[in-house]
Amino acid sequence: MKKVSVPEELFALHCRAEGFNPHREYKFHPTRRWRFDFAFLDVLVATEVEGGVWSGGRHGTGVGFTNDCEKYAEAALLGWRVLRFTSAQVKSGYAIECTKKLIAMERSIQKQEFPA
Repeated sequence: MKKVSVPEELFALHCRAEGFNPHREYKFHPTRRWRFDFAFLDVLVATEVEGGVWSGGRHGTGVGFTNDCEKYAEAALLGWRVLRFTSAQVKSGYAIECTKKLIAMERSIQKQEFPA
């Protein structure tokens, strides 16, 4: 398992404050080793905290970017909605606000499709 970053821990804290309990490091693909930082299984929403975007980290290299494109395309084909955020967006609260909105939208759609 990868080392958890400070921004990921902050996003986890934001999730707890909102009453969310996402799965961490969730392996979403049946044959690949890909994982989501945070997965909200009931609505197939994932949140990724992308580190090193300004410092030449893995996500900013040609190979890293290409691999991320493949990962997120495959996730979409499996029905996932993936939100990607920088550390600064986590710190500002933007990441949790967007995640809350998408989860609410997905839950609203589920209620319309499957009335109680």
